[in-house]
Amino acid sequence: MKMTYTLTAPCHFGLEAVLKREITNLGYEIKAVDNGKVSFLGDAEAIARANLWLRTAERVLLEIGRFRATSYEELFQGTLALPFGDFLPKDGKFWVTKATSVDSKLFSPSDIQSVMKKAMVRSMERYYGAVPFLENGESFPFRVNIQKDMVTVLLDTSGISLHKRGYRTETARAPITETLAAALLLLTPWHADRILADPFCGSGTFLIEAAMMASNMAPGMNREFLSQTWEHLIPKKVWYRSFDEAQELLIPHPETDLQGFDIDGSVIRRAKINAEQAGVSELIHFQERDVSQFSHAKKYGFIVTNPPYGARLMGESGEEAGIAALYSTLGERFRALQDWSLYLITAFPDAEKCIGRKADKNRKIYNGMMKTYFYQFLGKKPPKREKRREKQGE
Repeated sequence: MKMTYTLTAPCHFGLEAVLKREITNLGYEIKAVDNGKVSFLGDAEAIARANLWLRTAERVLLEIGRFRATSYEELFQGTLALPFGDFLPKDGKFWVTKATSVDSKLFSPSDIQSVMKKAMVRSMERYYGAVPFLENGESFPFRVNIQKDMVTVLLDTSGISLHKRGYRTETARAPITETLAAALLLLTPWHADRILADPFCGSGTFLIEAAMMASNMAPGMNREFLSQTWEHLIPKKVWYRSFDEAQELLIPHPETDLQGFDIDGSVIRRAKINAEQAGVSELIHFQERDVSQFSHAKKYGFIVTNPPYGARLMGESGEEAGIAALYSTLGERFRALQDWSLYLITAFPDAEKCIGRKADKNRKIYNGMMKTYFYQFLGKKPPKREKRREKQGE
C-alpha cells in the first residue's frame, strides 16, 4: 500500500504561482499555497520526482505533523506525540536543523530546537524501547515552522538546497540563484524557438537554466539528494525509475538561440565552464561584449537579465550616476531592436526612468532579504504565434 504524504516546497516570496504550476504539471494535487511555499499530496515516488524536476523550489519537505503550542511544555508533549519511529530507523541521526517562528509565543530558535530534540529522543525510545541511540546511521534533518502558535514539523528530503544543481562552480559577483532564474524565465512567454539574450550574463545562470528547459533536462538529474539513502521510505527502485524517466524525456539537441554577453572576459570564461558542467555548452553562445555594443538583426527576441544595481556597486564606486547611465544604455539598445521584449530584475529605483519607458508589468520579488522588482517590457508577438492562437480560438 502506497503512503500518501503532505509535502511542502518552499520558494522565493512572490513566486508561489510559478511553483504551483510546476507541481500541477507533475501531476500532484495542491493542498495549500502560502507565502513562500506550496504544499501538495504525494507518495514516495512524488518525493523523488519533485526533487528531480522542480526548477523553482528550494527543497522538498515531508510533513511529520502539526500541533498547537504556546509553552515549551506543550511543545515537548506535542513533539513527543508525533510518530518519528515511522520515519526514522533505529540508528538514524536526527536533529532540528532550523526553527522559525512568526507571530508566536515561542520565538527562541535555540530553545525550540533543544526542547524538540529531547522530545524526539523520548518518542524514539517509546517506539524502539529504552535503548541508547548511537545515531551513527543515515541523516534525518528536521525543520520546524511555528506560525501563530501552530507548529509544523517537516523532514528535509533534499539535503543540499535544490538551487544547487551542481553545475555552477564558477561564480561572478552577485549571482542570481538557479531557482530564481528559472522562476523568472517561467514568468515570461519565452519558448525554446525564440531568441534569448542576456547582456549582463555573469555566471550564465539565466542562459544555462533556459538551455536546460529547452532540453527538457530535469534540473536535479546531475546531483544527489539526501533521501536517496532512506531505503526504508523510498526504495532504490523508485529513484532508478525516476532518473530513467528523466533520461528518457531529455531532448538531446534542441534547436534554440541563446546568447550571453558580459564586459568582463574572465566572467565569460567562468560562464562557459558552468555551461559545460551543466551539459549545455553547445546550446549557448557566450561573448565578451559591452552592453553598448548589443544588437541583433532578427525580430521578436527576449532579453532576460539581472543588471548591476546600487546594492551591488555602491560599495565599490559609490557612483549611482554610473548605474543610471548603464540602464540608459540598455534602454537605448533595447529600443533599437525590432519587436523585442525586455525582462529585468533589479533593486535600482530609477530603472524605468532610465530605460525610457514604463514597464507593462512589474512584479515585486524578494531576492533573499532584498526587495527587488521584475520589470517586464513587452514586445510584439510573432505573426505565426498570433495566427496559431487565432486558429485555436476558432
